[in-house]
Amino acid sequence: MDRQEIELVKRLVDRLERLSADSTYAHRASGLRGSLLQYWGRLETGQRIADGEQVEMDNLMEYGFEILELAAKELGERR
Repeated sequence: MDRQEIELVKRLVDRLERLSADSTYAHRASGLRGSLLQYWGRLETGQRIADGEQVEMDNLMEYGFEILELAAKELGERR
């Protein structure tokens, strides 16, 4: 995994952390953040991610972006 991908994981974690507690997606984002932080920590220290773990991390990231999109739509509906 290259540096750019590692930064993408970190950026996703940061954005999930910024979800308002009022959002119906905040609780889901919290658990997801924890899982992604574990992967990010391993990547930052140079630990190898097995193929199966890579698939899991990719799925978590996809879900994270989905949560961000849904939360943004929810915020737009409130305004």
